[in-house]
This record gives sequence, structure tokens and C-alpha cells, in this order.
Amino acid sequence: MHLVRYLLPGQRPQAGVRTDDTVAPVQGIATMAELLRLSADELRSATDHRADGVPVADVTLLPPLDGRGEVWCAGVTYERSRGARMEESTEQSVYDRVYSAERPELFPKSPAWRLVTDGEQIGIRADSGHDVPEPELAVVANSHGEIVGFTICNDVSSRSIEGENPLYIPQAKVFAGGCALATGIRPAWEVVDPKNLTIDLAIRRDGADVFTGTTSTKQLVRELADLIGVLFAGNEFPDGVILATGTGIVPELDFALRAGDEVAISISEVGTLTNTVAVGREPFAFLAAQTLEETR
Repeated sequence: MHLVRYLLPGQRPQAGVRTDDTVAPVQGIATMAELLRLSADELRSATDHRADGVPVADVTLLPPLDGRGEVWCAGVTYERSRGARMEESTEQSVYDRVYSAERPELFPKSPAWRLVTDGEQIGIRADSGHDVPEPELAVVANSHGEIVGFTICNDVSSRSIEGENPLYIPQAKVFAGGCALATGIRPAWEVVDPKNLTIDLAIRRDGADVFTGTTSTKQLVRELADLIGVLFAGNEFPDGVILATGTGIVPELDFALRAGDEVAISISEVGTLTNTVAVGREPFAFLAAQTLEETR
């Protein structure tokens, strides 16, 4: 079962539940924001009350966040991530210290309206030249700070910009097409052990694999509840929040994404996310127009 946002022709986006090849609306709940305002117990109860479903082939699946929802990221939470950041950076000690510090590195990645999802393009900056995907387990928290689900985030990043100066992280991380989420949120009550999930990444170019990698959330040095606790310590998230928990797969320094590359991520028990790469901001101008249309 996955919580989803979907669109039927001629209708407004709707929060629903996908089971196998069927999508059904949640009764009395129109948006994901409404769903994520509920307590964990209320949310679970609400998803048990569904109207008749339609075939998933008849709908368009959307990014699973709306309203005032936000995506945040945690950085340097895997040993491989610490090593990669130190390799690329002119300020290596910054990443070494944050890996073992009591306070984690957390930063905003994307508001709901800028997100792309499975089957859509992801973006790399035209002024970067060295960009990589970052496959991450993403924790979904409701407005009460309770973990209610998990999804996949591709935290696309510019290694060249971040490596030049750690203070450039917002530019290295926040740009058009730079944040993709899988279409579905796997409810937390269906994932037995989120610290024991396999994450796979494959990058294909001209039909051939040019990079593959595998890691496990066992290697995550932070506890998921602790990350959410720090995030909520200083912020309100009235329509919920998704926190990507960092990456344990980073290509070597001689690899960079190119236009047309296909990036495929899978996380056991959670789902899959596949996107192709586009360059610059122009391919993502539709996101702003789409948001305006949805609010009318």
C-alpha cells in the first residue's frame, strides 16, 4: 500500500491510496496536506476508509506532497558521504566534524510545488558542470512530528559548487528539477525496520550502465526519530514535511551526470524512482504554471 496524490482528467488533484494496480480516494480527505495534519493514529484510520478505486493506468500520479509541505535534507549521514564531501571540498574538516557532531546538518531542499516525480525529468545546473544524483530514504512526518511513512528522494547535487565553498550549499542543492520524489509514500506501519533497507542506484547512458551502487540504511549513523526531532525543534510544518536522510552512494570524482542520462533508484519495501536528466531551468518552467492552475 502507498499513499499517493493523483489526477483524473478534468478533476483536481486528490489524495488517495494505491494498492497493486488500483487507486482509491480517501473519504473526506482531498489533499495530502489534510492527510498529514492528522495524528498518526488518525491517518492510519483515515486510509482504511476509501471509496471505490480506479485503475492506476487511468490516472496521473503526482509528487506526494502539496500545500505548505516542504522537503528537507540531512547531510553527511553515511561514511561514504563524508568521504565524498571531503574529496571534493576545499574545506575538508567541515564535513569530518559534522559527521560525528551531536547536531546533524539539516537544510531545506524544496517546497512542494517545485517537486518532480517518477517518469519526469530531473535537472542539473547549466552553470555547474559536475552534478550527481543522491539516492536517499526519505522520512515522511506529519504536522505533529510523528513519522508516518517513507518514500524515495533523489537529492540531485552540484559537487563543483558545493566543493568550491560549503557556504554555497543552497546553490548546490536548490535548483530547478533538483528534487525528485517517488510517487508513493509507504506507510510507516508497513515497514518493519527502516534501518535495514537496501538502496540501489543505476545510471544508464545510451542504454548501458555507466554507474551502479548499493548501500543499506544500516550504514546511516543517525537515528531517524532524532533527525525529525531536531527538524521540529525550531520549525512548524503545518502540512507535514519530508526529510531525505542522506546518501551512502556517491560516484567517484571523475563521474558527472549528462543530459539524457537515466537515473533509477530502488529502496526495498519502499518503491522505485526513475528519471531522465535535463539541463537548466527552462525544462521545469511548467511547475510554476501547474501550481497556478491547481490553485484556481
